[in-house]
Amino acid sequence: MVLRVLGTLSAAQEIENRILCGPQWSAIEHETELRNLIESGDVKWITPQATPSSSAYAVMQTLSEQSLTLITTADHALLSTRIVDYFCSKARMRDCDVVVGVVPHELVAQAYPGVRRTVFKLRDGGFCGCNLFAFLTQRARTAADLWRRVENERKYPLRLIRTFGWVPVLRYLTGRLSLEEGFTGISNRLGLRIGSIVIPFPEAAVDVDTMNDWRLVQSIVGGGVP
Repeated sequence: MVLRVLGTLSAAQEIENRILCGPQWSAIEHETELRNLIESGDVKWITPQATPSSSAYAVMQTLSEQSLTLITTADHALLSTRIVDYFCSKARMRDCDVVVGVVPHELVAQAYPGVRRTVFKLRDGGFCGCNLFAFLTQRARTAADLWRRVENERKYPLRLIRTFGWVPVLRYLTGRLSLEEGFTGISNRLGLRIGSIVIPFPEAAVDVDTMNDWRLVQSIVGGGVP
């Protein structure tokens, strides 16, 4: 999966440099193709941190303040150049510090009946995350730090509610919050411009969290699923 993601990023028109945070070097030593990419300088490798958010934060600290950065995950096995280029080109057009990719759940359910994804149920429909994040400004580093702190507090709901505010949380729970209102509220609360890109490709919402996900991806890659 790591090699598939790195290959996609290499072929995408919107991507210049690739940085891989993890796995541990002891694992890379046994993977010749991946090790060669790193030792040749085609891919820069950084030691992974304890969590995805802290890894992302660590990478952000190595980049120049002018860097436009796409963050995705190594288990994004169906990532394609059309997804990457679509998201990045749309993100650059937004007047935002951070942009998050989402996919309408209806598209995912139609393409892959029965697949289980986390769905955010909003007034204008259900949406799935797709592990695509664009950090577009120097201020976006604040969001990377916030992501790290939120992840540390994910087991403490009251702390998270205090971070995002009671009103948007209650509106979400009662089904009265729209996608745009949600990101506007978070932006106002955090003092950042955070927006979303709705991606029209259902495969963008498929990552590999379970063996069932892996089997689905194997079927899709092998031609078993359109």
